[in-house]
Amino acid sequence: MTVIGELNIVPVREGSMSGEIAKAIDALEAFDVAYETTPMGTILEAEDVHELFAAAEAAHEAVDDDRVITTLKIDDKRTVDQRARDKVTAVEDRLGRDARSGGR
Repeated sequence: MTVIGELNIVPVREGSMSGEIAKAIDALEAFDVAYETTPMGTILEAEDVHELFAAAEAAHEAVDDDRVITTLKIDDKRTVDQRARDKVTAVEDRLGRDARSGGR
């Protein structure tokens, strides 16, 4: 079954965090996870929760700052195989349109 996670890593610092976030995202490449980075976090998909935890830990450790705050939210549906995109598609089917606006 697919485990879906939302990973947020925040280096506590002044100024841009993009360099440290890039290190965290790059660390995910060593794991068997699919990921999509959004402005507010990164969505992860793995075949099991152990791989998801290992990838999240590596991303956390890749950040080279004095203080790092990491949160991980996990959806582990154990009886259904569902991808992250399937969840969005279900909402879009109900809306009858894309679940995003064309503005801004």
